[in-house]
Amino acid sequence: MHARDTAFWTARAAALRPAAQAYIDGRLQDARDGRQFASSCPHTGQTLAMVARCDRADVDAAVTAARRSFDAGHWSRCHPRERKVVLQKLAQLLRDNADELALLDCLDMGKPISDALNIDVPATAALFDWYAEACDKLYDEVAPTGPDALALVTREPVGVVAAVIPWNFPLDMAAWKVAPALAAGNSVLLKPAEQSPLSAIRLAQLASEAGLPDGVLNVLPGYGEEAGQAMGLHPDIDCLSFTGSTEIGKRFLAYSAASNMKMVWLECGGKSPNLVFADCADLDAAARKAAFGIYFNQGQVCSASSRLLVESSIHDRFIEKLLAEMAAFQPGNPLDPATRQGTLVDAGHTARVQGFIASGLQQGASLLAGGERLRIGHSDCYLQPTLFTGVTPDMRIAREEIFGPVLSVLRFDSEAEAIALANDSIYGLAAAVWTDQLRRAHRVARVLRAGTVSVNTVDALDPGVPFGGCKQSGFGRDLSLHALDKFSQLKTTWISL
Repeated sequence: MHARDTAFWTARAAALRPAAQAYIDGRLQDARDGRQFASSCPHTGQTLAMVARCDRADVDAAVTAARRSFDAGHWSRCHPRERKVVLQKLAQLLRDNADELALLDCLDMGKPISDALNIDVPATAALFDWYAEACDKLYDEVAPTGPDALALVTREPVGVVAAVIPWNFPLDMAAWKVAPALAAGNSVLLKPAEQSPLSAIRLAQLASEAGLPDGVLNVLPGYGEEAGQAMGLHPDIDCLSFTGSTEIGKRFLAYSAASNMKMVWLECGGKSPNLVFADCADLDAAARKAAFGIYFNQGQVCSASSRLLVESSIHDRFIEKLLAEMAAFQPGNPLDPATRQGTLVDAGHTARVQGFIASGLQQGASLLAGGERLRIGHSDCYLQPTLFTGVTPDMRIAREEIFGPVLSVLRFDSEAEAIALANDSIYGLAAAVWTDQLRRAHRVARVLRAGTVSVNTVDALDPGVPFGGCKQSGFGRDLSLHALDKFSQLKTTWISL
């Protein structure tokens, strides 16, 4: 057996021939008008595949297939144990094809192969397993009534669900939407980001192999202003779930209002604060997690801990520890298993992040480390992990979502000031608190305006714990049983006795 080194993955990449068509009604199909777009590798600049560029006609066809499959009831009305078996088979197929799936995401968006293989694919399989187990363990209700009536409350699938996902975790984000939507009995249209469509198409193929009926899962690659907008405006889509920017989330709300008032669930931007108090006993762990919280996945994480709030009395000491931890995130070839920071998703996004770095310098922040765009091999989509100190709350780098490996450090002198700084944001997705005082941990966590507050860690996630935000980070929850609330509706059946 060959060592799984850079040469091994480079050879596998050269031999890869990914499916690149839309997946509608159980088969691969070209776009109705024959158009395509290039899916390119940010590491090499080479075209991985010419992908079907879906538009309104393709969305119409997929909705027709999804509605037909839903009304037929082969999935929507089958025994929950049958759905469980299919989703478990899909989870195993994901594990069986882990190398291919990891390689697709690595090549499509520059993610380190080790992260894709050891984090993303196992998490995706685990999520399908988790929702598979939930299928036959959800009970309906009998409401309290007088003896002359019986009131039943049943949970039913909403119907046809559209899911629009981002490019930063292509396979994992697909699972966050698709797994609970399928577990609830819906038929699904999935639009992957145009930057990273390939693993979603492969997911649909594996779902059919696992036994999912035709038309239940359809994948429509294409551009947001074409396929995405068509989904938002379609009158026969019952629910739309979106993860992405706040700007686009607002558009989906408008599309719903302009069409059929479909339910819209949003998980949007973030500017997550990470508060480090002087009473934190393990500053080494806090520094290690602070680096991971912003530099993992090249900082392209909606809940990235992009604002570091440090108590003044430990500021300089903590920054020294953080600088040491940053060394592990120097950019490198995504196909090298030792790489912990790959490329940004494309040249346009790299330039956008550079613009934020320039803004920080112009507004008076101190660039303590990084900030340089690098060329490695054939690509200049690499960016050094970047650290700004002397940041004030009015600066763009402290207020706007950068979505790159850029950390802004702010000082505070009291708990009240730390809370005020943390909550001074239009976003409310996640936050972290480092303290060894139990009372402070509870006290601060309770008043932070965020969907998830991690104490003595950052960005805590688990399939059994809900994830989502408040304010302009959106509403509704992914993960856990609460995600099923988005994809189901309650029916009351009142029986007069």
